[in-house]
Amino acid sequence: MKLSDFSTQRIGEYIAGDLEGWPYRRGVDLVEFFNKMGFRETYGQGFPSRAIYAKEKVSELNGKPKLKDVIREMLDPRLWIDLTPKGHLVETCAAQVNEILNYDGYEVVRDGNFYKVRELAGTIIEIENRFEKSEELSELLIEEQIQKCKAKIEAEDYSGAITNARSLIEAVCVKIEAELDPNAKGNDGDLVKIFNRVRKLLNLDPSRQDISDSLKQVLSGLSNIINGLATMRNKMSDAHGVTYKPSRHHAKLAVNSAKTLADFLFDTMSYQIENGHLKGK
Repeated sequence: MKLSDFSTQRIGEYIAGDLEGWPYRRGVDLVEFFNKMGFRETYGQGFPSRAIYAKEKVSELNGKPKLKDVIREMLDPRLWIDLTPKGHLVETCAAQVNEILNYDGYEVVRDGNFYKVRELAGTIIEIENRFEKSEELSELLIEEQIQKCKAKIEAEDYSGAITNARSLIEAVCVKIEAELDPNAKGNDGDLVKIFNRVRKLLNLDPSRQDISDSLKQVLSGLSNIINGLATMRNKMSDAHGVTYKPSRHHAKLAVNSAKTLADFLFDTMSYQIENGHLKGK
């Protein structure tokens, strides 16, 4: 997470609590706050002014994922419990933070009881949550991969996101094959082979003579997504040692492609079962 100098300086002021409506932190409190973020410092003689210290520490963390944790901790709603009767609200302070973060392409949003930082540029595709309350192992694995894809993008773990994107498609294909084939082979570690088996089970083979050329191109595109995911994961993900560090847009492409494909495969299976073209369990 990279912010402008103006933003880091202002966040330092927020953390110190020098501005109206913000929780005040003593020097010893500031040291404790930043030590939670990985620093190892002590409070004593020669300590700079509180605001200067806070600004320096925020600047040192600028450009690192840890800066998101700083902002999250800074906006802990529990710090405003004693300030609320005085008319000071965490929501007001969060709005102030957004006024400066928006210029850097970020915003803070409430996520349950706490706040988190997210990027304004680009979004991660959301797909239907089919297995939220399931207890079946294969379905739990799919749901886990969906959540991990999103979490790793937000945590800026782009290699991990690519790995989970592939794992998501593997889990989906294994699930569909188990539903449609009594002799399912399961996950043999070859994503392309698993997908090709599922593609035939779902009648998505582009070599079919009864489908239009335009649809054939779309179906061929599905194979390209699979081949691309396999290649990206092998060359850039953390499963085989990183030879090239992927960027955020690479990881987003992998995750969004995987989620779109997963949704399409499940919808295709449901449609063909409902219309009598396939028999599920």
